[in-house]
Amino acid sequence: MMLATIALRVGRTVLSVVASAAVIVGLWYAFIKVFDLNSLVAKDPKAVWTYLFTAEKAPQSRKAILDGLWHTLGDAGIGYLAGTVAAIVVAVTFVLFRAVERALMPVAMMLRSVPLVAMIPVLTLVFGRGLTAVGVIAGIIVFFPSLVNLAFGLRSGPPAAADLVLAYGGGPATVLRKVALPSALPALFVSARIAVPGAVIGALLAEWLATGEGLGYYMQRAQQTFNYGGVWAAVVVITVASVALYAVVGFLEAIVLARYGPSAGRGR
Repeated sequence: MMLATIALRVGRTVLSVVASAAVIVGLWYAFIKVFDLNSLVAKDPKAVWTYLFTAEKAPQSRKAILDGLWHTLGDAGIGYLAGTVAAIVVAVTFVLFRAVERALMPVAMMLRSVPLVAMIPVLTLVFGRGLTAVGVIAGIIVFFPSLVNLAFGLRSGPPAAADLVLAYGGGPATVLRKVALPSALPALFVSARIAVPGAVIGALLAEWLATGEGLGYYMQRAQQTFNYGGVWAAVVVITVASVALYAVVGFLEAIVLARYGPSAGRGR
């Protein structure tokens, strides 16, 4: 039964990804056609394919983009991990100590309202232009939505189950471990899926505006040299990579929720 549940969840994720890709490609062609955009600047999927695979310089172009991609994915992974871990720690603290949440949540929301582009020069001055700055910038984008989802998820457990744990002598930490954390797993994976594109965007911003490395810097340089084929190809490659990572998280979600989630063992 668990395998059937996993297969169902994975199938839904794959179907969603394929349908979304088809819609995006159709809208891409339609947008260029309807607005009659100049083909020198606006590249369609066929032009991107030519740039990456059939053009004379396709091997060199592909190598430059893939080299930048691996660097960007590494940067995004650091930000993803840092932002998610920080969100989990802070969310657990908020649930255990409501006074801390009342004091700090408004501050967190105020900081979230500041545009990240405006903060990057300050963050660069504080953390430099290396890996630490990339982790902080990408982590900030991941942190705030994850924090809100996780704090909500940790409080979504059945009150009766929490009361039962307390009645048998358990404390707040036991309630958190036995009731809140299993109930928060769906919210955790929602946050994880949302955080994938957020971490990638944060890494691209950091590379574009701070480090001068990775696919973000490649896109900036390609735009400045009027290499619009390179810009569009880089956008497609990083988008495909983000979708693939999103699907991987969805696959892990299917496995974990089927085994440990609130509905585990109920035949769904």
